[in-house]
Amino acid sequence: MAVGISKLPEFTPVKGLRIGVASAGIKRVGRKDIVLMEIDCGATTSAVFTLNQFCAAPVQLSKKHLATAPTRYLLINTGNANAGTGSRGMADAQRTCNVLAEKTGVSPEAVLPFSTGVIGEYLPVDKVINALDDAIANLSDNAWALAAEGIMTTDTRPKGVSRKIELSVGTITLAGISKGAGMICPNMATMLGYIACDAKVSQAALDKILTNAVNASFNRITIDGDTSTNDSCVLIATGKAGDAEVVEGSADYALLSEAVTEAFRELAQAIVRDGEGATKFITITVEGAQTSSDALKVGYAIAHSPLVKTALFASDPNWGRILAVVGRAGLDKLDIDRVNIKLDDVCIVDKGEKSASYTEALGKAVMSKEEILIRVNLGAGDATETIWTTDLSHEYVTINAEYRT
Repeated sequence: MAVGISKLPEFTPVKGLRIGVASAGIKRVGRKDIVLMEIDCGATTSAVFTLNQFCAAPVQLSKKHLATAPTRYLLINTGNANAGTGSRGMADAQRTCNVLAEKTGVSPEAVLPFSTGVIGEYLPVDKVINALDDAIANLSDNAWALAAEGIMTTDTRPKGVSRKIELSVGTITLAGISKGAGMICPNMATMLGYIACDAKVSQAALDKILTNAVNASFNRITIDGDTSTNDSCVLIATGKAGDAEVVEGSADYALLSEAVTEAFRELAQAIVRDGEGATKFITITVEGAQTSSDALKVGYAIAHSPLVKTALFASDPNWGRILAVVGRAGLDKLDIDRVNIKLDDVCIVDKGEKSASYTEALGKAVMSKEEILIRVNLGAGDATETIWTTDLSHEYVTINAEYRT
């Protein structure tokens, strides 16, 4: 189940990047569960990872390798997270890097491994390694669509973006994919996200573009309040579109940064729309806050409330649940007499009490929609933040209760 109609775009190849997809049979024979991304020499790679302190072995190894050598390959497997696996998990992740490095003539540090799937089970290393030759043989300059399917777990549909960006230095191509449907409250990115462009960008500038993009997109989504052990997001600039560099502070830099952020936001919202069991796509905007932190505190409190989420699923305009969450969100100072709350354009709370114009019929009409805006004005300042979430359905419970069966 997912909200809205979605299909993959017509991907345009990104110069300097090739993708190969193969089947290792990690969870099911014949399923495409290995994705290999080959990056040309001279590219710049930036990445952010989960803040979960039980971060998976591939996350730990990717951090180390990223700081050691230029990245040439991304090796992604689904069906197994290789998390909570201790020293053996680290050795298993390292072995996959070593074998791929030997097959492709690069250093092991030039390989970044990524895994997603069940936590606490050892990676079937031999299956992964046995699929590497096929992945290498299948390398193509336009296998984004296959890769989008290859990184899926409980996702019901692949997620991707592709666009052209007109800069003064020339036309830049951008493409990317993401996966995620549950265990989503990222703290940095999404469960897995890979975006590439062929612009020439310095490491410092690319790092800043990535940070700004994830803070405006993947760091503003939540399905269930759970941060994964494997969250990873990678941004690649191959530099193959031309010799001119996109310099920080320039007009081209601003355009590129905006385009990357828009692409990230599209991928992030696609994850919410495909949230496990989701029947509603919910936008929560908190404005009039003293600080951004206060706005996010209220927004996430609403998004994570099981009572609010189940009311949304039932299309029940039980607006008192939203009011109660705002009051217990933990703000140091809250003048309830200045709080206003709306469902779309329907005012439900005016100056801290039920709006005189509100009727149950108006509330029901909004709550029956697939896409709903909850807007809270705290009347305390100028800070505004927006996050995106889903309702909580019977299917979410079923999916997660039966995840390993």
